[in-house]
Amino acid sequence: MQRYFVKQRANGNRFLIDEEDRHHIVKVMRMQLGDQIICVDQEGKQAVCALAEITDTSVVADVVQWMETVSELPISITIASGLPKGDKLEWIIQKGTELGAHRFLPFSAARSVVKWDEKKASKKIDRWQKIAKEAAEQSHRAFLPEVLSAISFKELLTKSKKFHYKIVAFEEESRNGETSVFAATLKKMNKGDSLLLVFGPEGGLTDAEVEQLRENDFAICGLGPRILRTETAPLYTLAAISYHFELMR
Repeated sequence: MQRYFVKQRANGNRFLIDEEDRHHIVKVMRMQLGDQIICVDQEGKQAVCALAEITDTSVVADVVQWMETVSELPISITIASGLPKGDKLEWIIQKGTELGAHRFLPFSAARSVVKWDEKKASKKIDRWQKIAKEAAEQSHRAFLPEVLSAISFKELLTKSKKFHYKIVAFEEESRNGETSVFAATLKKMNKGDSLLLVFGPEGGLTDAEVEQLRENDFAICGLGPRILRTETAPLYTLAAISYHFELMR
């Protein structure tokens, strides 16, 4: 059954679906009145709905049954990625959404080859947010992840103060055989806690950046004996977090 994130409700049991999703419902899926979809509101409430009205600009769907399924991780995870080259960030956003991330925060690292262009920022963010929305619908998320505009490393340090726990993946720790920090941090976390995960760009984080992160209460960790690419490491951590909080328990 197709799933759609809906921005507004006409009342407690009626969803108003906007033009973009209307196009998908009518032109792509070729649905008709009475067909059923799943609607998710901005609070994460989910319902099986039947199409009640189809106009030139929108679709109205009436609630058939509210759903109680839980598809979200019990902790809130923000992935902070040093701006990578090409479409790697799109890959991180798509797969990271499927694996349960709540927020994506690109930042300009010392070794980022890509330079953030504010003139093109709005189009990039719109594209990234669309990727996250489609991935969230495909993976039956109840929460639509937020993709933020790229910030500086200094701004990252400032934003980090709002999180309960903070981890930076550093390849030198993996080379040195560090294996306990990541697992130990997860064991300390409780439902509702927030976790900021920081990953460097292709060239990694500099020693100076890692030292600044350490000074701002980040735990510095390795991710096993193998050195992971910048687009692989976030997915590894999310899969491990899912295993720890969902499968192991």
